[in-house]
Formats: sequence, C-alpha cells, structure tokens
Amino acid sequence: MSDPKPAPAAGGRASMKKELPEKFRDYKHVWVFIEMERGVVHPVSFELLGEGRRLADKLGVELAGVVLGAPGEEVKQAAKESFAHGADLVYLVEHPTLADYRNEPYSKAMTELVNAHKPEILLLGATTLGRDLAGSVATTLLTGLTADCTELNVDDDKSLAATRPTFGGSLLCTIYTLNYRPQMATIRPRVMRMPPRVEGREGRIVPFAPDLDEASIITKILRFLPDRDSNKSNLAFADVVIAGGMGLQNAENFQLVRNLAKTLGAEFGCSRPLVQKGWVSADRQIGQTGKTIRPKLYIAAGISGAIQHRVGVEGADLIVAINTDKNAPIFDFAHIGITSDAMRFLPALTEAFRQRLSPHSKDRLAG
Repeated sequence: MSDPKPAPAAGGRASMKKELPEKFRDYKHVWVFIEMERGVVHPVSFELLGEGRRLADKLGVELAGVVLGAPGEEVKQAAKESFAHGADLVYLVEHPTLADYRNEPYSKAMTELVNAHKPEILLLGATTLGRDLAGSVATTLLTGLTADCTELNVDDDKSLAATRPTFGGSLLCTIYTLNYRPQMATIRPRVMRMPPRVEGREGRIVPFAPDLDEASIITKILRFLPDRDSNKSNLAFADVVIAGGMGLQNAENFQLVRNLAKTLGAEFGCSRPLVQKGWVSADRQIGQTGKTIRPKLYIAAGISGAIQHRVGVEGADLIVAINTDKNAPIFDFAHIGITSDAMRFLPALTEAFRQRLSPHSKDRLAG
C-alpha cells in the first residue's frame, strides 16, 4: 500500500497525490505504541514519543501513547511515564488476555482501537515484538507500513515522509502512504533521541474495552523464559562502543578491538562483512541490517563507513575513525579522523588508556 519514491524536489510529489478518500479525512493525531513486557516499558517507546511530539506539533494535533496490558498498576505506571515523556493522552487498553504479548489478541485490540479513534500516524518500535505487531495490524487495516525508518518528517501537505535505506543500504528512499490511514512506521531502538523526562507532567487517560475472549485465542502461554541472563551484547544501550571492520584483515586481529573494549569497560561490535565471514557473531553487527547505536563515544577501526553502517552510528555523540584510506566515507561524518594502520594504532591506544585508567597512574605521572 505504501508508495516508495526517491525524495522529491519541492512540489514534485504533490502532483502524484490523489485526493484522500472521504472515509480517511477525519483521521487525526499521532500515536505511539508503548511496548511493555512483564511490566517494563521498552526504552524505544519513549524515544518514539520524543519523535512523535515533534511530528504532532508540526501537524498541530495531539500525541497519544497506546498502552495494552492486563488490568493493574503496571499499565497505569506506563501511562504515567508516557505523559512524562511527552504524551498528551494515553489510550489505556486493559484486558486479562493482554497480560503477555501474543499476536492475535494484541492485533485485534490495536485494530479495534484504531478503527474507533482514527489516528493519522501510528509509530511502533522495530523490536521483535513491534515488528510482529506492526505487520499484522497494517495487513488487517489494509494500510501502508514503512519498516526500519531512520528519519521521519511531515511535508507541506501534512503527509508522513518516512525515510529508510534500501537496496542493501546503498540508497535512502522516502516512502509515503498517500491514500490510506493510518500512516504506519517502525523505528529501531536508538535511532531517535530520548526526550527529556518531565516529572509531574499529566494528561488524559482514555480507557478502551476490546472485544476479546480467551477461549477464542488459539495461542496459549505455558511458560515464560526471560533472556536477561544471556550472553548477548547490549550494543544498543552502551555508552562506549569499539568496532572493527575489514581493515583489520583477519579474525585474529579483531582481538585488538576486544582488548580496547575490555580496557574501557565498553561494548564491541563490527561491520557487516565480519559477520558474513564468520569472524564475529551477528549480535555484534552495527548498521542498517544490525544494531543502531547512540553511544557517547564510538571508535571505528578499519571500517570504511558505507551508508548502511553510517545510519547505524551517526547518532553517536563522538565518532572517532581510524583508517589508512584518507578518502574513506567514514571521514565524512566522523568527528575525529585518524589516518593510521589500526593494527598498530589500537594496541598503542589500549596501552595509553590502560596506563591512564590504572589506579596507580597518578603516582607515576607525579613521579
């Protein structure tokens, strides 16, 4: 249902737009799905409230959070946090069948809510849960869905312009859902900035009772196994990330990245080719087809910086690039560029940090 088109020149897209069907003209406001698991709200939901606030202000409409869950204090707390992060109102959908995520009851409840209250934009996190829900809701509503967006905007005629990399990340494509509502998009964690939390901010709660019956739901939850104790990386929320690319030449040299990360208490990652070669596990991949990160410091060693990698890291506060090729694309967006051989530079940098962070470093410096 979405119409992919390259970002147009001013006025170019307007001529392609048909008149919005009458049945969609009363669709208003921006919604954000507040993803919650076992009482914990996923941070991407608050990031999307920040972006939703910007879009809603530009459209002159309200921003709403959508909280689905079992009746209880946890959903009320999620609503309270939605207000603190920018929502004007929260649609509170409480039902026992929504205690844990299952596609069928969540999709039915969300679809009923959309049909009843008619949003013009619906945003969800591109998490495992969010992607599953977004696809089924968009299919049921027969509307368009743009996945894994890196940028959202509203153009002159108030249509949502959703931008995402395409063709393996080599191009950026802006997609419009011109003649259908709601306009849906998913955005990965850490792509958008976390808005400031305003303590005490309040809003309206709009309760909604979905037509759900546990007896009619095929899927049952027999047991819940959390993965909090798994050894998977926490790249998306790390403050410092060190990453390596093909400039390291072989799998053994990637240990230099691990060494620096260990010294700094940082997470480590890599570019896509290293995962394809089997040098590093897929949960460490950074970029459009991997993790999006927004650390305070990102050090990239031997990474060229093609667009699919750039969209995964450009939100970092400080990007330090190490590469022998002075024309590498990464130098176009790095804050600090170092033209050097990473195999020699990384050990020296690791040792410098090790001495600096040593408990006895002040004594040595004084001497």
